Amino acid sequence: MLIKLIVEIIIGAAVGSLAGKIMGKEKQGFLVNLILGVVGSFVGGLIGNLLKVGGGWLSGLVLAVVGSCLVIFVVGKMKQ
Repeated sequence: MLIKLIVEIIIGAAVGSLAGKIMGKEKQGFLVNLILGVVGSFVGGLIGNLLKVGGGWLSGLVLAVVGSCLVIFVVGKMKQ
């Protein structure tokens, strides 16, 4: 259980960092990228479940990046 949580946090940080680079927001910092990556991974999972897409680790990573980009976009719009 603890190892799964640690792995999810590490993957969330990596996904958040990648999504930040894709969205041009890489200067946000590690903690912000981690939070947005974990939240975005959750959002991506919800999108995958709604569209009946996913099931494998690669599709999960793609959905996590897409969800993180969406979260970064929404947070950016809310700040304006």
